[in-house]
Amino acid sequence: MMKHLLNLPALGLVAAMALPAAAQDAGTVVATVNGTEITIGHMIIARATLPAQFQELPPEVLFNGILEQLVQQTLLAQSYTDELPNRVALSLENETRSLTAGEALELVLQTAITPEAIQTAYETRFADAEATEEYNASHILVETEETALAIQADIEAGADFAATAREKSTGPSGPNGGQLGWFGTGAMVPSFEAAVITLEVGEVSAPVQTQFGWHVIRLNETRVQDRPALDDVRQEIEDEVRAAAVEAHIAELESGASVDQSAAAGIDPAILNDLTLVE
Repeated sequence: MMKHLLNLPALGLVAAMALPAAAQDAGTVVATVNGTEITIGHMIIARATLPAQFQELPPEVLFNGILEQLVQQTLLAQSYTDELPNRVALSLENETRSLTAGEALELVLQTAITPEAIQTAYETRFADAEATEEYNASHILVETEETALAIQADIEAGADFAATAREKSTGPSGPNGGQLGWFGTGAMVPSFEAAVITLEVGEVSAPVQTQFGWHVIRLNETRVQDRPALDDVRQEIEDEVRAAAVEAHIAELESGASVDQSAAAGIDPAILNDLTLVE
């Protein structure tokens, strides 16, 4: 369809723009094909279902292509006189089921996603959250303890830590002066973390061994991280409230419904690949 969108004459656009704005709504007819009406509503829905790469195109680019597509589809549909294949009826049933289910969920979410619900979920999520200490450290990674001891001595004698890291560290942070940024407990291997926790700000550690090699560590800063502000986690909290509301609503529907799936137990799942059954 999209090959038509950019090369059609502007007649559809001109005709639409000629209508007074107040007179245009979803029922406004933009074309008739052998008496079958195509409305602005049809075009709006068609645009909404375009592939993502076309959604960003401006309406003036899309208008004529969408209209032409709907005209062509109407002509083709009118020309079809055979009985529709079963797959079409099944597709329509699935599409109707899916769209109707979506509308039902939308009604549920309209009442579930409220400022009060978001605040309650936030308070529940972080009710027991305690302030945690975080560390900002740099390190120099080398292969042997002997090399690490020599580097420690150089740093204590006044060598620049970042410059030494850039020159001698074998770790990926070396080109960045050995900087590791901020991290909390549990983020580093135990021996590395234990060494960091014992340091004072600005202090350099004795060599520390991990599975990666030998580290000379400097603690740059510490800070206490309180629980996040609601605005910082709002989207995450909303997603949790939304998921909980949907799950609860479906559970409520299932508890009051008669659902029998026993017939599915004897069916070979491979049947899903057999398109000949729906011809």
